[in-house]
Amino acid sequence: MTWSEMQPVLEQATIDTLYMVLWSTVVTVAGGLPLGVLLVLTDKGGLLQNAVVNKVVGVIVNIGRSLPFIILLIALIPFTTWLVGTFIGPSAMIVPLSIGAIPFFARLVETAIREVDQGLVEAVQAMGGGIPTIIWKVLLPQALPSIVSGATTTVIALIGYSAMAGAVGAGGLGAEAITNGYMRFDNQFMIATVIVLVVIVTVVQLIGDLTVRLLARRGRTAS
Repeated sequence: MTWSEMQPVLEQATIDTLYMVLWSTVVTVAGGLPLGVLLVLTDKGGLLQNAVVNKVVGVIVNIGRSLPFIILLIALIPFTTWLVGTFIGPSAMIVPLSIGAIPFFARLVETAIREVDQGLVEAVQAMGGGIPTIIWKVLLPQALPSIVSGATTTVIALIGYSAMAGAVGAGGLGAEAITNGYMRFDNQFMIATVIVLVVIVTVVQLIGDLTVRLLARRGRTAS
């Protein structure tokens, strides 16, 4: 395949991959952030200590993290088909990508929040601050750099998941690498696909690192 033939295919595949990763990230953050906060709040000594809730949420998160993505992807085909109307294509893949990444991100959020100085929490409590105030004014702002770092790691994992999903009709760079690269023994196309994926991951990592540094600097200035 010549470059003039590869270019439009790679462009569309890149757009499909970014589309899957973008919307999967939105859903993952929306689902994983509250789960991570809940794991901390309901833990022993937490503001909403509840052993039953903590255990149930913890088990669900651990099960989600323990399943290999390709198995989860296949197992969710009936649910994805029911929800979206099909199990192939970029839009359909947002479902398993999100479900696979939410437990992963939730644990990263949990770890980030546990690093927050408990003295700040106690100070807000002493001033009469309630749980919503503690969450929105102390826990999340203080943990934000670590949460963003975790989100960056999650986005990169989602890029890898999306490439893997190409094996079952997801579209995107993974599907094209298999169809036009591997199956047609086109090493040039395969190398081009790998380069595009490396560039995307590198850009995501650079943006994430820059954001973390800016947030950390702003936090030191504010303190």
